[in-house]
Amino acid sequence: MSAVCIHGWGAVSPAGWGAGPLWEAIQGRRVIDPVPIPWPGRDGVFPVRKVPVPAVRAGALAHPRLRRASPISQFAVAAAMEALGAHQAIVTAPSFRLGIVCCIFTGCIAYSRRFYGEVLQDPSTASPMVFPETVFNAPSSHLGAVLGARAANYTLVGDEGEFLKGMALAAQWLAEGVVDGCLVVGAEEADPISCDAMGQVARGVVVGEGAGAVFMSLQPGAIELGAVTSPEAFMDRRGRLMALARTRRAWEGVAAPGSLLVGNDPAPAWGPWASPAGVLGEGLGAAGAWQAVAAAEALARGASPTPEVVVETAGSNEQVVAAVLRRTTPVLPTLLAGTIELDGACLLDLLPQSLPSQLHRPGLPGSMPS
Repeated sequence: MSAVCIHGWGAVSPAGWGAGPLWEAIQGRRVIDPVPIPWPGRDGVFPVRKVPVPAVRAGALAHPRLRRASPISQFAVAAAMEALGAHQAIVTAPSFRLGIVCCIFTGCIAYSRRFYGEVLQDPSTASPMVFPETVFNAPSSHLGAVLGARAANYTLVGDEGEFLKGMALAAQWLAEGVVDGCLVVGAEEADPISCDAMGQVARGVVVGEGAGAVFMSLQPGAIELGAVTSPEAFMDRRGRLMALARTRRAWEGVAAPGSLLVGNDPAPAWGPWASPAGVLGEGLGAAGAWQAVAAAEALARGASPTPEVVVETAGSNEQVVAAVLRRTTPVLPTLLAGTIELDGACLLDLLPQSLPSQLHRPGLPGSMPS
């Protein structure tokens, strides 16, 4: 079967609107200055790396569905449109089955705080127009409406690692013929509630907001999704370190030695490392998406020492997941021998038999991530 390929990617981040500004900030290690946001009715402020106001507003954001949409929905739509690029005319055709997987952490928290604040103050005056923007699947619903998508549309709720699981789910849909192409989007908006919650998990963390997206299909493309590891769950700091170690044993058996690693935690013995969170802030639901977009940019610009990039997402409170992206141009001599072509499930079977559980096995029951 054909390999699952990434045909486009897009981003909205504190570095600006577009994948280019995101990569340039990461590559140049240009740390975005946070701005203070207050919590109405409470003392103190939270530092946040906010998305800047665009010089030119994206045309898709003028869609009627987005007039009252919260920032997270606008970020998601803008990133998705950039990921589609010239494919927009194709995916909006009535016969095209476009799937959407939207991955979020705290979700539409700004309007949720506003609506339930109104309910607590005076239930009779709480605005019913705000309530639809409080649900987790509001961004995916808006995106589907803007594109006229009629195929599978899922929202996955989880920590920073959820985006890579969303890519694995999209690849399975493609392999099973559920969709012709799939958008995977990760998005988040900053709010005092999420900032306060993150402070309970990790003190000193500066939250960032924005979105990232990739467009995937079985058509040949310049970047291939080589592998996605099984999510390794954890419950505390020690468990996170153990989950990270297990995940690294998995992708180290797949990726070309010395490939660029994009993630939260450096691996000095492995090779070069890039950290979106270090310059953009803790992106929550957008974090894994920013990492995947940065990896695609690195491959497209030849910024990795090998034709592969490892994306490793160590979540803040739930899981560690990794993926390997591969440029489909001729490989370098450092690539591992014995790799096999992706069979359509986007999940390689390249690990030693002593580690059978670390990668989803293509074609076997239960290979869909939970």
